[in-house]
Amino acid sequence: MLIAMNNSVASTARLLGAGLRALLVLTVICGVIYPLAVTGIAQGLFNDKANGSEIKSEGKVVGSELIGQRYDLPLKKGQETAAPDLKWFQPRPSNGLGSNRDAGVNTQYNLILSGATNLSGDNKDLIANVKAAKAAVVKDNSTAGFKVKPSDVPAEAVTSSGSGLDPHISPAYAELQAHRVAEKNGLDVNKVEKLVDEHTDGRILGFVGEPRVNVLQLNIALKELVADKS
Repeated sequence: MLIAMNNSVASTARLLGAGLRALLVLTVICGVIYPLAVTGIAQGLFNDKANGSEIKSEGKVVGSELIGQRYDLPLKKGQETAAPDLKWFQPRPSNGLGSNRDAGVNTQYNLILSGATNLSGDNKDLIANVKAAKAAVVKDNSTAGFKVKPSDVPAEAVTSSGSGLDPHISPAYAELQAHRVAEKNGLDVNKVEKLVDEHTDGRILGFVGEPRVNVLQLNIALKELVADKS
């Protein structure tokens, strides 16, 4: 019996030792070597995307290509929602976007929330919001020499995306804003329209998706254009 007990203890010790060795080896492989290898490959081959597709201006990270931002005036006393700063190109409407505190070059970007309204197409609140947004787009973007009609307003100008964080607008919406942006900044509208053309990305692979304009990148270029004018 004593021999059997000794054999049992030895067998258990061998099993525990094998288990601990396997644990240590797998911990090193899966917890150290594999993460370092994946991180190294990502940083080496896809550095920009691995770091969040950062956008920089004047040497500072001011946002991401993947997340939209708002361009608002400072919130006044008694206001629940800040008014848009009309000297900048405006993104799609969304209460989920962090407010751009420094006119296109955030140093502290605050992401509030992400999500859609989940309202049906015949919801009275949604219909009222869309009508109000369309009226605001017409009013804000009409200038002395350029009048916007309700039929000119693209769908994304009055609706948020599914995530509420879409960083892009259509070239049509960017062009619709060009006259107002030019007037507010004292710029030639042709130069602003050229800026829109230069920052319009085509369909992915030539056939996937729609042409689009990244609003943050466009506003950074606008800031540089205004600085050059000065």
